[in-house]
Amino acid sequence: MTEPGHLGVWSLLPIVLALVLAFRTRNAQFSLLVGVALGGVMAGLDPATGLARTFQESLGTSDFVWVMMIEVAVGVMIAFYLRSGVIDALAEWAGRKIRTRRATAGFAWGMGLFVFFSDYFSPLFAGPIARPLTDRRKISREMLAYLLDSGSAPVAALIPASAWAVYVAGLMSGYGAIDSVQAGIGVYTKAVAFNFYGWIAVLVAGGVAFGLIPTFGPMRRAELRAMNEGKVLRDGAVPLVGEELANIQPVPGAKTQLFVYLVVPVLIILGVALGTFAATGTARILEAFISAVLYQAVAMSFGGHLRGVDDGMELAIQGIKGVFPAIVILALAYCINGVSKSLGAQDFIVEATRGWMRAEAVPVVTFLTAAAVSFFTGTSWGTYAILTPLVMPVVMDMTGGVVNTGVLATVGALVGGALFGDHSSPVSDTTCLSSFGAGSDHMDHVTTQLPFALAVGAVSAALAGVAGVLTL
Repeated sequence: MTEPGHLGVWSLLPIVLALVLAFRTRNAQFSLLVGVALGGVMAGLDPATGLARTFQESLGTSDFVWVMMIEVAVGVMIAFYLRSGVIDALAEWAGRKIRTRRATAGFAWGMGLFVFFSDYFSPLFAGPIARPLTDRRKISREMLAYLLDSGSAPVAALIPASAWAVYVAGLMSGYGAIDSVQAGIGVYTKAVAFNFYGWIAVLVAGGVAFGLIPTFGPMRRAELRAMNEGKVLRDGAVPLVGEELANIQPVPGAKTQLFVYLVVPVLIILGVALGTFAATGTARILEAFISAVLYQAVAMSFGGHLRGVDDGMELAIQGIKGVFPAIVILALAYCINGVSKSLGAQDFIVEATRGWMRAEAVPVVTFLTAAAVSFFTGTSWGTYAILTPLVMPVVMDMTGGVVNTGVLATVGALVGGALFGDHSSPVSDTTCLSSFGAGSDHMDHVTTQLPFALAVGAVSAALAGVAGVLTL
């Protein structure tokens, strides 16, 4: 795709149109497709071939293939879980242990804290396990998606032993006293205290789950619908899960063993992901899922849950079909992000906010700029790559190259601001994955989560402002 240069505020038009249509029509796929088509025309592409070219250039990347293959592996894994009967067995067991609605919601929230090392893995793993329990206790799918989303990226960003810390540390290396990735990890670790959005988002979600913080707005209406009418999804909702998964049934007479068919695959995923992170500094999430799926196939074959190669392949294809709606939205999100980048949307946002920079305002301006870039691009990591080379030289110049509390406050604001934008955006990959994990209508998840994200974001921005006044 050709780079047309900076188009000013017009560079935001495709994503703004997609967002407006999404909130109006509640059809994320259609809205994103319209935004992609408009962006292609604005980028100078032939309308007849522009969509095809946009798809080729945006989706023919290692990043998209990696995320898509994780979803494919998760789809197969869920299909195997359903065939082996472990999800129903776990729901029955947990139903006896977790007896209240609040405890069930708290269990769903706690799953995100348990899977702390990957924002992608967290909702994909926790959702299918928690969903039967929350459905039984009449907890709305919107609430489950919110709890999964709040337990994914916000939690991963708070843990120094995660891929987030290594990634941001690498970006910071070379600025002032940060002369290595190891030094960058040290700075990131200390800056976690200033990641106000991450802390507050996780704690607020926990408070909501346990009933300590009341729901309001669209989320309250969704919860009242679920409690009073027994409808975990609104009428007309289109859950981000294919019907194929709902049609998978266990093999009659085959014995269900929770440890063999549920616990061991989870241990394999955790072992491979954490082991590769400890060895190489990068958690091999896709390899972890593939290893678990291969184990499932062998174990289920010996246990009588798979009746030959043809049955196993047919079941795997059913699982892939089940995650296809999520893959479509993810693909369109990647496309509109690519279009926005080609139109210079990120450059416009950065230039529009650069003039606000005064010493004491650096953290809050960093937070707001990161939130805007992340919201319109749907990627927190992309935001870090864009803003770190702009923010770090400014704040390091103000401190004479010394890493003090002002630098830590700025790094925390950068990480938290990108989290806020990513948490609020309907084109965010983790937002899509949370909708899929919960089996929620994607736009219902976005509209019910947004008021909570905005409230937490406002408080976080205010705290970033106070931190700037006190430290710079």
